[in-house]
Amino acid sequence: MNVGQRLKQLRAERNLTSRELSEQSGLAVNTLSLIETGKTSPSVSTLQQIATALQVPILAFFESHLLPTSIGYTKSNQRPRAKFGLATLEDLGAGVASSSIEPFIVTLEPYSSSGTQSIVHTGYEFVYCLSGRILYTIEDRPYLLEPGDSLLFESHLPHRWQNIHAEPTQTLLVLYPLDKPAHSRARHFERHFPPSV
Repeated sequence: MNVGQRLKQLRAERNLTSRELSEQSGLAVNTLSLIETGKTSPSVSTLQQIATALQVPILAFFESHLLPTSIGYTKSNQRPRAKFGLATLEDLGAGVASSSIEPFIVTLEPYSSSGTQSIVHTGYEFVYCLSGRILYTIEDRPYLLEPGDSLLFESHLPHRWQNIHAEPTQTLLVLYPLDKPAHSRARHFERHFPPSV
């Protein structure tokens, strides 16, 4: 099942029309239709708007065949992956029934960014640069992360990120939200990532 099919399924489960979802998400009905029919792929920011409107985590758009458990063990070739615009997210905590810690491997295409609008959510955020170079800006202060560098901060501080490297950048991102996990994930990935063309 692709993102468009999953969106249509989630919308139908909530008995929402495209117009109602449009009003709740702030997206045009035409945009939603193009996504549902697979004629366009949503950016992370667009998907975040949809997930927030549907009140689901961004992971609801991941294809996972794992049964919920209290132990999350996933082989690297079996973990759920989702591509959003210029970012790929790999869910490292897949299968855990209820977790307040959300670990991801995030791969950013060259020169991609979270956009000009700052991200704000509850809890804490930990970033560890695996490869490439990523620039985090927190309260207008820059932090350049290169392989082996890490960053831990309170997520209520306005922040944004960008791959300033001509190669893909890969990070370990761990979100520890204090509200519902879906809310911080949604604010972080779907609303603030630029559209892919």
